[in-house]
Amino acid sequence: MEPLRAAGVRLRSYSVGDHKTKCPVCKDTRKAKNKNDDPLSVTIEVDGGVVWNCHNCGHTGGIAGDRFRQDRSPPREYRRPTPVSKPDKPDKMLEWFAARGISKETVEAFGIYRTERSFGGDLAPAYAFPYFLDGELVNVKYRSAKKQFGQEPKAERTLYNIDAVKKEWDGINEIPKDCFRPQKTVTFVEGEIDVLTLWECGFRTVISLPDGAPQKLKQDPDDKRFRALAASGWLDEALKVIIAVDTDGPGNILALELAHRFGKDRCWRVQWPSLNDVRTKDANEALIHHGPEAVKECIAAAVQYPIDGVYQVEDYTPEVFDIYRGNVQQPVSTGFLSLDKIYRVMPGTFAVVTGVPNCGKSTFVDQLCINLACNEKWRFAMFSPEHSVAQHIRRLVEKVVKKPFDFGPTARMTEDDLRAALEYLSTRFFFIESRDAVPDINWILEKARAACVRHGIKGIVIDPYNEICAVRESGKREDEHIRDLISACKAFNRRHNTAMWMVAHPAKMRRKDDGSLPVPNLYDISGAAHWNNMSDVGLVVSRDFETGKTTIISRKIREQGLYGSIGEAYFTFNVTTRVFEEISQGR
Repeated sequence: MEPLRAAGVRLRSYSVGDHKTKCPVCKDTRKAKNKNDDPLSVTIEVDGGVVWNCHNCGHTGGIAGDRFRQDRSPPREYRRPTPVSKPDKPDKMLEWFAARGISKETVEAFGIYRTERSFGGDLAPAYAFPYFLDGELVNVKYRSAKKQFGQEPKAERTLYNIDAVKKEWDGINEIPKDCFRPQKTVTFVEGEIDVLTLWECGFRTVISLPDGAPQKLKQDPDDKRFRALAASGWLDEALKVIIAVDTDGPGNILALELAHRFGKDRCWRVQWPSLNDVRTKDANEALIHHGPEAVKECIAAAVQYPIDGVYQVEDYTPEVFDIYRGNVQQPVSTGFLSLDKIYRVMPGTFAVVTGVPNCGKSTFVDQLCINLACNEKWRFAMFSPEHSVAQHIRRLVEKVVKKPFDFGPTARMTEDDLRAALEYLSTRFFFIESRDAVPDINWILEKARAACVRHGIKGIVIDPYNEICAVRESGKREDEHIRDLISACKAFNRRHNTAMWMVAHPAKMRRKDDGSLPVPNLYDISGAAHWNNMSDVGLVVSRDFETGKTTIISRKIREQGLYGSIGEAYFTFNVTTRVFEEISQGR
């Protein structure tokens, strides 16, 4: 997305396939002729390459693809529904919407009509809700009188009313930079009726997922329910995300899923008003029972979480109930039974990993990530500039295939093995890389935040700490710089419910009498004692170069009993399969 923006090309979606948009060269003159015309054709290839051509002025260009993605599966093929030439809009249908506070003008603005649809049996009357993307009909959702729902088969999933958000935000983009610009805001509701409700009350940037609210908290990046959200990656530009979903169980879970993807620092939660001590469940009930002004007041009174400052018990009540009902992520297995006894991975935590040079710190963290990707379906953002991204992928490939990448005494992986591993990794690992300068922690976390929204990452690896820009504010000591850096990382994890591992080298250590280096602790890490005091997890990787035994030592577990305890686990590195294997202490 960033190279496209640098070229002045902005898209509503950055998915593989063909797109239409305004040309950066002729859009100012073209606007006067037809402001709705999009003459620039843009094609995003499977390997990430992009080409474009303007049918008005002839402007062309392109961006090279990524050879590591050239063997990915072909783009999904969707079936576009045929538009209805004469949609039926009987008075009975308009009366049904009017009883719910929705006017004829709103119904017509969204192109809703009456039809017949099979819901697992005979045809039944149904109301049709067309879904549009870039002005084209891509899906139709149907609702029967018995509140049965259906959609067009093999239809592209998009967000209901997404084009209105794009139109509104495009208007903000066109405002000169030296003028006041309203912030980009989007409101999520639960279902088409609630979108119509807020539209009726004057809100335009309101959207809904096509498949409703989930019944269980997953925070799974592969959850098909959120595919439509991932397809509109430009929503990441939102400065304010208002979550106005239902206040029942599934609605609360949906709110948690959305807050995870956008980050709690940008999210506001709406509470609907009470009626005779009974809380209305959603926006439409609020409109019916309390009127449009009450709906507007509820949106205006949305509460941000977390709120900076002093808190009361009621501020934490939803979170406490989430814990009580089990709607929180539990620690997950590392993929090693012996390691699980002393350390399990807890989302929302910051872990520091240290060890003497060449002891296998990075290799072990890679192994941990591969285990989580395979067993828990986690996705990762990796910032590892000590080696090229290609070399890092090479090491990850070995752990997926469990064969050497290079020629050696044992058979290396085949090209088919490599191709399959690259395709698998392309869905699980995303790499943060700055090719122009040494980035600071804020730049890295901003890229990680974008990856949370677009790819649903759950884990972040920064390896090593000393590759982060060390330039400090005037007058700030190194220990203060490290303190603020760790604080920023921990705050990020809390907002996005991610786990983060930062590899940090120890300071130069004095060898023992036998010439070996002592096993470091967290206080030995170069810079400050904050590594021990502020981290949630502190792991030390130690390797006996004579026996080949690797010891993982948990030096710090903030919540002992919840996701670990102080102790040791023992491994050996299998040079044939290129993975760590557990061993007993006696070996």
